[in-house]
Amino acid sequence: MPTPSSQPARTGRPARLSRADIVAAAHAVIEADGVEKLTMRRLAGALECTPMALYHHVRDKDDLLRLLLDDYADGIVWPALPDDPRQRILVAATAMHDALAAHAWIVEVLVNGDLFGRSALWVPETIIDAAVAAGLGIERAVAVYRAIWHYTAGDLIVTGRSARRAAQGPTYRAEVFANLDPDTMPRLAEVGSRWTEFDAVSTYATGLDALVTGLLAEPGRA
Repeated sequence: MPTPSSQPARTGRPARLSRADIVAAAHAVIEADGVEKLTMRRLAGALECTPMALYHHVRDKDDLLRLLLDDYADGIVWPALPDDPRQRILVAATAMHDALAAHAWIVEVLVNGDLFGRSALWVPETIIDAAVAAGLGIERAVAVYRAIWHYTAGDLIVTGRSARRAAQGPTYRAEVFANLDPDTMPRLAEVGSRWTEFDAVSTYATGLDALVTGLLAEPGRA
């Protein structure tokens, strides 16, 4: 009869998974190959478990993404807010932009589905409440938030994709702009190949300030 010391030792990861295990492995997959490559099967392989074991913790990919969004949003320290409603909107919107800029994949997830981190509800609540404090009705206050969200998401998506294209080398657009006819397109020809320089400069703060100014105009309207 074999003695306990002669029995083979168990190898591999323990069957029990934790939220921290799942989140860490999912982030590693996203960082390596992008969120589109994150699948339940791929994640199970990274965790050295079966897909069925993973399904005991998350129902599907959407549930997994909710877990990731909640985990990230829970770690954000939102800034202190000024008393002035307009400034509160600017501070909250800038905080949203900065938080999302740190993880570009989150923007793609948010605009493609009905997903969000619950802790991130601080942003729409703050902006809508500030718009109401500035004199807007609730419907228009919601419209203010939606306009700011669309502007923020668009800015992050466009600048992020432009940066990735630029990192791959000269672009077709740069080639076209460098050879425009100044007689037919004088202003664009004047800009020429410098267009890529403008891509590298963030205009978010300037655009946000102008957008909020326009959105809060005529506060007496509902």
